[in-house]
Amino acid sequence: MATLSLPTARTKAPRLLRSRAAAKLLLLALLTAVLLPVLSRWGNGTWPHSLTVSLDKPLASASDWVIDNRDSHPLFLYFLGHLSNAVVVAVRAVYLTLLAAGWAGVTVFGALLAWRLAGPRLAAGTAVAFLACGALGMWVPTMQTLALMVVAVLASVVVGALLGLAAGLSDRLDRALRPVLDTMQVLPAFAYLLPVVLVFGIGVPAAVLATVVYAAPPMARLTALGLRGADPEVLEAVESLGATRRQRLLTARLPLARQELLLGLNQTIMMALSMAVIAAVIGAGGLGDRVYQALASVDVGAALAAGIPLVLLAIVLDRLTSAAGDGTARPETGARTGLVAWAVLLAGTVAAALAARLLGATDWPAGWSLDIAAPVNRAVDWMTDHLYSGVPVVGGTADWAGHFTTWVLDPVRAGLQGMPWWSVLLVVAALAWPIGTWRTALTAVLAMAAIGVLGVWEPSLDTLSQVLAAVAVTLVLGLATGIAAARSARVDRALRPVLDVFQTMPQFVYLIPVVALFGVGRAPAVAAAVVYALPAVVRITAQGLRQVDQAALESARSLGATGRQQLWQVQLPLARRALLLAVNQGVVLVLAVVIIGGLVGGGALGYDVAFGLAQGDLATGLVAGAAIVCLGLMLDRVTQPARGRAGKGA
Repeated sequence: MATLSLPTARTKAPRLLRSRAAAKLLLLALLTAVLLPVLSRWGNGTWPHSLTVSLDKPLASASDWVIDNRDSHPLFLYFLGHLSNAVVVAVRAVYLTLLAAGWAGVTVFGALLAWRLAGPRLAAGTAVAFLACGALGMWVPTMQTLALMVVAVLASVVVGALLGLAAGLSDRLDRALRPVLDTMQVLPAFAYLLPVVLVFGIGVPAAVLATVVYAAPPMARLTALGLRGADPEVLEAVESLGATRRQRLLTARLPLARQELLLGLNQTIMMALSMAVIAAVIGAGGLGDRVYQALASVDVGAALAAGIPLVLLAIVLDRLTSAAGDGTARPETGARTGLVAWAVLLAGTVAAALAARLLGATDWPAGWSLDIAAPVNRAVDWMTDHLYSGVPVVGGTADWAGHFTTWVLDPVRAGLQGMPWWSVLLVVAALAWPIGTWRTALTAVLAMAAIGVLGVWEPSLDTLSQVLAAVAVTLVLGLATGIAAARSARVDRALRPVLDVFQTMPQFVYLIPVVALFGVGRAPAVAAAVVYALPAVVRITAQGLRQVDQAALESARSLGATGRQQLWQVQLPLARRALLLAVNQGVVLVLAVVIIGGLVGGGALGYDVAFGLAQGDLATGLVAGAAIVCLGLMLDRVTQPARGRAGKGA
């Protein structure tokens, strides 16, 4: 069977897409031919200096003004100062409460809460996770991170829920908030740090507020989605009973949006934990600070000792919020039995805390701690001696990193930096317009041009080269794995727990194993980005292929199509939007970790941000942060299909 022809409108969509894309590219080529003589006047090399704008003096002046007026201006005295103090008081209160409860009280509370939400299995896992944090000698840093998380998540949920409530009830506010939330969702975490540091300085308030800004958008988006997706028949029934607008909200809209609200809480917690770790760079303390300090000194053992509690904390919080959203394992159904369960939970926690205090064992016993840093570092030294280089046939990990840098990263960077500046903008437009609209293409081009105007064209292209290399590897591995998972239930079952664990790990943690295996440099940063982005690409690809219209597949089978023909001629074309979404998410997630890779030798924009934070050079850091924002916006628009055209092409 040479070809497969299905007489459905949906299978003709890719052909229509290609014709529209060709028309757009032809029009773009004609426009370029007209503008080329004008563009060439500014040169055919790197971004012309005459088109750059130096922001060093304005940013330095703004920084000096903030520093000089921090203790005298009414804005700081009567608003920002009180906000900062409130954050400090809240975090300190939660932290002291956790310390007062002691390791026994916190562990019992976590276990009983897990039992209440999901049953004994998760309760045992939660208890083991908290005990492991203490056994690794990280009890106090874990409590510091947990205190920061509690305050940041509560604030993020309040802010996100209020924004989502406004967007869900008002079309005008929804249209106004949507581009803001879209932009915030594609920004790497590093981009949030510098503006907050400029206003609040280094410390806990800056860390908490940066976390709130980073983690609130998913709560806002999912709250609005849940309110707008409420069953209209239920709403009409409630309205017919004479309910006021407030009653309809409290008795119908919010209960119907419960799943979306709890999913928003889950996503907010995961993003807050990820950001709370990254915020260690600006003085957040806790586990993130231990990881950051260990990575700075290339102490893989100490980094792993702090990284394991981070992973355990992320898994526990993810499972607890997921269980609360499912509500399948909760045995109590009545309000009275629910109150009894919560009373038992609180009584058990208080009893455990009092028992530990009476025995004088509120702090984790020193004799129960296990030092894994030394054996891990010995293992890393052995790897350095035996696996880094000189391995017969396959070569060592350092050789792989060196070859990848020499054969992939260096040529891609040289190619991008050697292209005429206007041709880079042309390529961006040629990529964005065929799958989007002229507005998305214009946004992408202007974002890329803004990078040149900021005067960071070369380091931005360096970062872009790392992103492109990481995305290529991620898509090859992710699409292949996603196809395998979609076509085989056994592969899907085997991958599910691995993807669950990988998807809950904070970004910082991915740097630990790659530093141990590959050392420092651009290749390790790319490797960490690939591992971080891979689970999302695999999941979206597999889900998109599973949701393909079964009637189309049955029609293909009836025509005698082989499994390979069904994949290439039916499933992949019909799952096009899911595949584009996988590409988009892969690009956004890769960029986030490539930027953090500046801490382990990735260089480029990530290094500039880290340098600006470490040296107090806010001008350098803010310009690099703005360039990261523009780069993320450009990459998102280049890989984001036009909305409302599912099945029609772009």
